Amino acid sequence: MKDISAMLPAKPVGLGRPRGDRAAWEALAGLDAFRKIVNDAEKLAQEPIPEQPDDLFLEFSRNGNRVRWEQAEWKRRARLRTFALAECIENKGRFIKPLSEVIEALCREKTWVMPAHDGSLANFEGRVVDIDLASAALAWEMATVAWLFGNDLPPETRGRLFENVRKRVLIPFMDMVEGRRERNWWMDTTNNWNSVCLSGVVGAALAIVDSPGERAQFILAARKTSRSFLRGFGKDGYCSEGLGYWNYGFGHYVMMAETIIQATAGKVDLMDRDGVRLPAAFGARFEIMNGVYPAFADCTVGVKPGPSIMGYVSRKFGLGLGRFENEGPSAGGALFECLLFSFPNSVSGGDKAGRQGSGLEARTLFDSSGVWICRPGPSKSCRMGVAIKGGNNNEHHNHNDVGSFVVAIGSAAPLLDPGAEIYTARTFSPRRYDSGLLNSHGHPVPLVAGALQETGADARGTVLSTRFADVEDALVMDIRAAYGVKELTKLVRTFVYSRAGTGSLTVTDEVEFSTPKAFGTALITLGAWKEEQHGRLLVSDNGGFVLVDIKVEGSEFDIKAEEIREEARTPKRPTRIGIDLRTPVTRATVTLKISPDFAE
Repeated sequence: MKDISAMLPAKPVGLGRPRGDRAAWEALAGLDAFRKIVNDAEKLAQEPIPEQPDDLFLEFSRNGNRVRWEQAEWKRRARLRTFALAECIENKGRFIKPLSEVIEALCREKTWVMPAHDGSLANFEGRVVDIDLASAALAWEMATVAWLFGNDLPPETRGRLFENVRKRVLIPFMDMVEGRRERNWWMDTTNNWNSVCLSGVVGAALAIVDSPGERAQFILAARKTSRSFLRGFGKDGYCSEGLGYWNYGFGHYVMMAETIIQATAGKVDLMDRDGVRLPAAFGARFEIMNGVYPAFADCTVGVKPGPSIMGYVSRKFGLGLGRFENEGPSAGGALFECLLFSFPNSVSGGDKAGRQGSGLEARTLFDSSGVWICRPGPSKSCRMGVAIKGGNNNEHHNHNDVGSFVVAIGSAAPLLDPGAEIYTARTFSPRRYDSGLLNSHGHPVPLVAGALQETGADARGTVLSTRFADVEDALVMDIRAAYGVKELTKLVRTFVYSRAGTGSLTVTDEVEFSTPKAFGTALITLGAWKEEQHGRLLVSDNGGFVLVDIKVEGSEFDIKAEEIREEARTPKRPTRIGIDLRTPVTRATVTLKISPDFAE
């Protein structure tokens, strides 16, 4: 600890530059991204701070609804960023008052923990002070305001800000680290909570804690505790939480690491350790084509990697992602995020990428995690790319989706994984898989003897063979273990992706039972579909069209489409196109050949 303490400045330093550094702020003020901040603040100053009565907080514990509290709270907290940036840019003093008012309002809240993370109401009732995603982020945001404005804030407001950041986050955290109280679960978990909470705690401490020795304690704790987060990635760098949570979780890990780099003059670098480089490259390697990414796990359809994070990791590790490295400063995101990426940081100023690479080689194999991305590669004619998912049904933000796939045509995904639902109390409860989006009903996988896939690590896909070549990639997967049907003796799903012509994907299911049972499979789309003739479907969405030719051996079949009646995070509810065998079978083969259609 003494070594780290000696690396730190005598006084706490936050991100960016204080309001008084006019040259630094005037340089930002001239950028397009920051020009409208002052106008936004002027309008916001005319609006009252959104009220946050107890009833809104208690709504989640009563009926599971978390949306109304979150909508009001995020509007309250966003005022910090808007007024702080506007005042730093304009420097006339007129936004100090509304900034101080929102600080005071936030300090009066009974807890900074979200209702969804306080089901017992222990924090709301003052019986305990836990740290969650929201409280850690708010602590960092408040501490950043304190660093930017110093004594320009009213003394009473500044004092309350310091007091609340300490008592709500910094003191509880160090009590956990030093064993004076039970640790919050996230300190040892391997998902995004670890990095997000740690980054908020450490960022706040480095910005407002006076003693270099105390600041060093926070860095030491973060260095040790954040190893749990890195263990949550596959050995191949795969993020099973989904791309949205890579942006969030790994993004906060990057911000924590950079904050510590700046505080220690580069002597402590959490990006320079085992287990970082491959997760850092995940965002680039996960793209199917043309900005289409699979929404596996609890991810929203259409999510893309954050440009600031991508530009940072590209420069840090020489990934050559020129399209991201050339992104300029952004006024978006949290205040601390905006400052970290808009002011010079440890990867600024070096040579930019000499190529516009984006990881779009012919394929990306996340072999240890059971995910494969197949692309046109050098083919001039192929217009299709695919993502294939095996893995198991006990992953972070898990969906029961062994054998799922996504088909991209150009910049559209007419066949897809519909992603996450709107979170409610059910989402993270024993009833999670009641959801028709999260269970296998909401994925393009078989329905076996009327049964959905099981939940758990034993419900997995086992790769039997692979073949990767210039023109064709093939993968054979045993997915029988995903179903708890005792009569099921064989279920093998084979994917064959061809780059010949305009491209195609053939998905074949071979099923066998000890006694006759029902069987079917499905496709999922957010777009339109029609049965052009028996055995041929046309599916389209956002200008991407595919033909699906269906061949079944062992039974006749019917097509039955239904809307998935869950609250999805998509503009419309997904459609499940069921392909159901008409009679029970002991043996059957179902083949779907999916190819682009440009006739439309």
